[in-house]
Amino acid sequence: MSSKRRRGDRKDGKLIRDIDAMHYITGIIYPNRCDNEAYISERIDLRPINEYLAQKNADNPVYKYNFFQVIVTALAKTIMLRPKMNRFIVNSRFYQRNEVSTSFVVKKEFSDKGEEMLAFIHAKEDDTIDTVHNEIYRQVSELRDKDYVDPSSDAMDMFRRMPAWLSRALVKSLVVLDKHGKVPTSLIETDPYYSSCVLSNVGSIKLKSGYHHLTNWGTCSLFCLIGEIQDYPLYNKDGSVTMVPMVDLGLTIDERLADGYYYSKSVKLLKYLLTHPAVLERPMSEKVDFQTGGKEES
Repeated sequence: MSSKRRRGDRKDGKLIRDIDAMHYITGIIYPNRCDNEAYISERIDLRPINEYLAQKNADNPVYKYNFFQVIVTALAKTIMLRPKMNRFIVNSRFYQRNEVSTSFVVKKEFSDKGEEMLAFIHAKEDDTIDTVHNEIYRQVSELRDKDYVDPSSDAMDMFRRMPAWLSRALVKSLVVLDKHGKVPTSLIETDPYYSSCVLSNVGSIKLKSGYHHLTNWGTCSLFCLIGEIQDYPLYNKDGSVTMVPMVDLGLTIDERLADGYYYSKSVKLLKYLLTHPAVLERPMSEKVDFQTGGKEES
């Protein structure tokens, strides 16, 4: 598809003009993202990641590598190599997003009153686990500065200070603009629901993974919930049992974007990356042979 913006394109995505008939009709008869959620639960063996992190942190870096950074990088690479995972449907039309991005919430402090800030990772083709690690460190350090206010939160606070009738009218106007990709960038540049994937590490607050809804607002078609790390029994062929550290991932996906076979292969790629984390040291756009045979098609 040409990089030049054409009539019908949005500033954040290009209109898919060669969509097949079935998906074209699907976008019309099932117009709402929240009505078309598919939920996938996967349990990940953390032993390969733990071994990898021990090597990465052997030199005791200022900001240690952790499994959340591995998951962020693996998800971004999966989305980059499986482009249908980076589509979105707005106003019953299919679009291919212009970039791969991930977003997540950062709490300034772990307390009931701790303010929530939003981090946004814009992935590039030559990114690796190292560049993602450095960018997360930069953003988390900035967000936890007591004087920092992200643009989206500042914009939402502006609506809160208005008279109720005026703020409601303006927000309803924004919903209309949202359907046409016309919401001002200043209002949504750190809005997680305009990213390729939202992640929530609920395990960091001692919660289990589970289902999380999508939203009709914005363009995000993928939500990843990361549960608490726990030991689970692994049954060996000889009948013995080994307790293994694992984490559950809950993936909520807009099922209109692709068929089950495409999603299955995408999840298989994600699991491969998480069990072979050293692969994440290669450029994000580099294809991965995660099945038998040759290079996997994107």
